[in-house]
Amino acid sequence: MPMPWFLLSLALGRSPVVLSLERLEGLQDAARCSPGLSCHLWDGDVVCLPGSIVSAPGPVLVPTSLQTELVRRCYQETDCDLCVRVAVHLAVHGHWEKPEDEEKLGRAADPEPEEPRNASLQAQVVLSFQAYPTARCVLLEVQVPAALVQPGQSVGSVVFDCFEAALGTEVQIWSYTQPRYQKELNLTRQLPALPWLSVTADGDNVHLVLDVSEEQSFGLSLYWNQTGPQTIPLNQTDIVPCLCIQAWPLEPDSVRTSICPFTEDPRAHRNLWRAARLQLLPPRGWRLDAPCSLHAQATLCWQAPGRGPCQPLVPPLPRENVTVNMALEFPLLKGHPNLCVQVSSWEKMQLQLQECLWADSLGPLKDDMLLVEARGPQDNRSFCALEPSGCTPLLSRASTRAARLGEQLLQDLHSGQCLQLWDDDLGALWACPMDKYIHQRWVLVWLACLLFAAALFLLFLLKKDHVKAAATGRAALLLYSADDAGFERLVGALASALCQVPLRVAVDLWSRRELSAQGPLAWFHAQRRRTVQEGGLVVLIFSPGAVALCHEWLQDAGPAPGAHGPHDAFAASLSCVLPDFLQGRAPGRYVGAYFDGLLHADAVPALFRAVPVFSLPSQLPAFLGSLQGPRGPRPGRLGERAEQVARALQPALDSCLRTPGTAGMGRGMGPEAGDRT
Repeated sequence: MPMPWFLLSLALGRSPVVLSLERLEGLQDAARCSPGLSCHLWDGDVVCLPGSIVSAPGPVLVPTSLQTELVRRCYQETDCDLCVRVAVHLAVHGHWEKPEDEEKLGRAADPEPEEPRNASLQAQVVLSFQAYPTARCVLLEVQVPAALVQPGQSVGSVVFDCFEAALGTEVQIWSYTQPRYQKELNLTRQLPALPWLSVTADGDNVHLVLDVSEEQSFGLSLYWNQTGPQTIPLNQTDIVPCLCIQAWPLEPDSVRTSICPFTEDPRAHRNLWRAARLQLLPPRGWRLDAPCSLHAQATLCWQAPGRGPCQPLVPPLPRENVTVNMALEFPLLKGHPNLCVQVSSWEKMQLQLQECLWADSLGPLKDDMLLVEARGPQDNRSFCALEPSGCTPLLSRASTRAARLGEQLLQDLHSGQCLQLWDDDLGALWACPMDKYIHQRWVLVWLACLLFAAALFLLFLLKKDHVKAAATGRAALLLYSADDAGFERLVGALASALCQVPLRVAVDLWSRRELSAQGPLAWFHAQRRRTVQEGGLVVLIFSPGAVALCHEWLQDAGPAPGAHGPHDAFAASLSCVLPDFLQGRAPGRYVGAYFDGLLHADAVPALFRAVPVFSLPSQLPAFLGSLQGPRGPRPGRLGERAEQVARALQPALDSCLRTPGTAGMGRGMGPEAGDRT
């Protein structure tokens, strides 16, 4: 398998190691101390004056040992310096002296403790740091509570962050108190002369960040901690010219073998160019990121709309060798979407990389004309326009667009209509818009043609959708309770009228043979599934009998077996319809309807009012609009269809209302039914 790049390590000394350091944020020094102690860091550095050793008047705090640790002080995400953290360990030194009269008379001291002997101790600890060419002194105030004051005992430590130093330097640290009660502590350390490495993961990519000074050279080694002969395959896409390999036995003072076999490998150079990336650094900066140095040149160029080549501009970016992984900035006054960067190889002089860096922020390429101004002695100025054939003088007799519009472009330049991109003593660059010089007449003709074609296409789509809707129509499943023969005729009239809308109507009246073969429940399941899958609606037609069945299901969990006819699909369907309403799945799948004069609106059970419930034929337009959905006909056409359905329903509805007992039964199904006629 190919060697993963996260196995890279630094080869240091006798064995490879990776130095990982703690990261500190910010520029401010800081101090902290052990639990129980209090400490304070004086602002700014102090003068290093140790002074002479004096006698301690009693117990005092003195430094007993020094410890150092390397950390990183970071000012930005990747801008860090090496820093030395110093820990000073403190202890109580000395005893309380007995009064002279007690020593002469041999009497015991007062049994009551004196206030000085129980007081807390305070000390000023000086840290002196020297690492060529840096020298610093800081002052730390430390206070120890009386409970921790025990002569000869350690009380804790105080930590200072931190003294900056360079890799490979020798640092010397002294510590003493003011006043000084003993000889100052001294510690000398040699900092490692090595870079340190951090690993970050970005998705599938693993990045190795090597933090070294600009003057320091370093090497990276790939190693396997294995024994015996090994064959290590390398991924071809990871091979670049600066990839070197080092091998050595894991033994003391072993000789290392190093090779850099890919320096002249064409595949490695191709991989390097593939890995190189041009990045935008707002407002007008750029950077070329690459794993190795590139023997290449960078130029600024002007990319006109179309697929033509990007034309190099000698000013303001001269051809020069590219420094990878370093931010560069163009001396431009303004940015422009047509300004791009070319990075090409010195050897073959062919374009390798090109990016129009500001295209994302400034928009697409513009049809602007770039004018190059050249300035000579005695304020002589000349102008040419950059075109695919070269830089055309504006006041020439050439047959190019810039020559024909030369005078107009100069007028635009002098009137301030052009944008100045660059300016110095030798010349300037101007971007002049060309929009107003496009032939407006032809633009209007083409626009009219496009609008006409779009209108024809839209009309064709509307006609196609209309024909398709007329041919198929939306699906509608009608469910009702067969109260009597007159009500069945009324439902049949409604179903026939809806087929003329057109809708694809399913009703048990027209499926007696299927009902007998499958049974009402299986038939309803099949019809409901098909209707819902096709985006249709299930229409619940409420009548006194249907309302009574609903109350039976809601109160007694279902009617008695055999209480209804073998073809009553409504009674069979309630076992599936009610769960949809109880579980909130009904909206968008069901609508309700009842006939004027046969049932009052308040008679519809409250559970079923979660969906729209329409009164027929008084609310036929809204009912038809709900059935046909958002792609239904316009309001005028919908009103005409509602009138047709109403005329088809009225004879059957009048017949039901004249039938003895039918109208009376409908009036008795609501609280306000007595007011209906």
